[in-house]
Amino acid sequence: MSLFDDDFTSNKSMMAIELESLYRVSQVLSQSLDFNETLTEVLTVLHDTTGLHHGMISILDDDSGDLLVSALHQNPMPFKSVRYKSGEGIIGQILEQGEAIIIERLVEDSRFLDRYGVYDRELPFIGVPIAIGEKIAGVLAAQPIKNLYQLDKQRHFLQMIANLVGQSVRLAKQVEAQQLELKTERDLLRREVRGKHSFSNIIGHSRRMELIFEQVRQVAKWNTTVLIRGESGTGKELIANAIHYNSPRVNRAFIKLNCAALPDNLLESELFGHEKGAFTGAVNQRKGRFELAHGGTIFLDEIGEINSTFQAKLLRVLQEGEFERVGGIKSLKVDVRVIAATNKNLENEVQAGHFRDDLYYRLNVMSIDMPSLRERAEDIPELARFLVNKIAKNQQRKLSIADNAISLLMRYDWPGNVRELENCLERAAVMSETGEIDQRAVSLAGLQSNSQLMDYPTHQRVDLNDPDLDERERVIAALEQVGWVQAKAARLLGMTPRQIGYRIQTLNIKVKQI
Repeated sequence: MSLFDDDFTSNKSMMAIELESLYRVSQVLSQSLDFNETLTEVLTVLHDTTGLHHGMISILDDDSGDLLVSALHQNPMPFKSVRYKSGEGIIGQILEQGEAIIIERLVEDSRFLDRYGVYDRELPFIGVPIAIGEKIAGVLAAQPIKNLYQLDKQRHFLQMIANLVGQSVRLAKQVEAQQLELKTERDLLRREVRGKHSFSNIIGHSRRMELIFEQVRQVAKWNTTVLIRGESGTGKELIANAIHYNSPRVNRAFIKLNCAALPDNLLESELFGHEKGAFTGAVNQRKGRFELAHGGTIFLDEIGEINSTFQAKLLRVLQEGEFERVGGIKSLKVDVRVIAATNKNLENEVQAGHFRDDLYYRLNVMSIDMPSLRERAEDIPELARFLVNKIAKNQQRKLSIADNAISLLMRYDWPGNVRELENCLERAAVMSETGEIDQRAVSLAGLQSNSQLMDYPTHQRVDLNDPDLDERERVIAALEQVGWVQAKAARLLGMTPRQIGYRIQTLNIKVKQI
């Protein structure tokens, strides 16, 4: 066989090695691994298949403009990463010039910095740029241990590997940018949610509400089970939100469920989940609300509506923190804070045998009692203005509310509490063509004809909105109309009892005893 035949056979053998190496490198780069680990695997392939040892990949740091060594094939591992500035050493010059560099003997090149001390100075060294389009994104370098064929051909092969790496770098940077965008958006949403559920968004300065705010501030710090009690429409869910979003669990899930909204046969599956085939229609395994809330908080509204059978299962979760999915036999452990709410008198339910006493005591660790709106009528003016602003945003127009409308609102008993107040104001806004919600708009909304309107004495009735009345006359007129009951007069005038008391004192009004 001639020398030419030997060269042909050798070249054919190297082509096969290169193809196999390219295939293995493409496999490595397509795997969903940590990016730096992936780059290290690429260098391992080069070391094992092509005789290119001590492979090093440096990726451009967009912030500093330096090359940061991201992967190095050496023994032992791991390595300490170093930086190369543009033009610094051989690696920095490849970045600066954007061209490959071949060195036949490292000892003869003064540019070599030898920062890792792993290269043989008597052997060649090859470095090629990693490009993304026309931009240099990094450098791939290696040292041929066996000079099986020409260095230029090895440089050409290394450049093919660098091109594959460049596509992975491009994708990795895109993913990193998307993740940063998602993280920024997530953090923004978290701040918005925290702001939305902060104490400042719960309206009320009455003594009852100030007490509730203090209770929420204190209980939010701990994992204590909370029972929120009060009539429908008093804002129990707002308080549950405030507790969670001001607690250490704020970055974990907050799961809500209205227990009265589901029939008994679905409630267990909804809260605990089910296994595949547990019942007709259960075609897949499904996690329940307790699993989804692991590490966070679950809010169980209308807790007084659950039946006795389910009460026992719920008691086990509260006591042991464990349950089984419907149709399952494996016990699952969860770490969930429970906040429950009810508009029922649970003590009466326990006495009547409708609610388990052990579950009642497990839920009633920390009780927060929400006052009805009629019990904190002094908050109505502030609430009304807040709700009008909310309605204005929804209707995308300017709205305001007149004092005479607030006076009328304060005379109403509000059996539906804040929810009814909001509905009334929304109807009044619809009836207002000018955007000002006055007494007429509120009356057209149906409030004037409602039987819950308080029937104050009619003697000496004066139009409190008469512009000819001065403040002292207006206060006296209001007091006369309600039999000199200061709290009722405050409602008529859209004031708090404290405010009208201050007016009586400063205006030197002698209070009648009736």
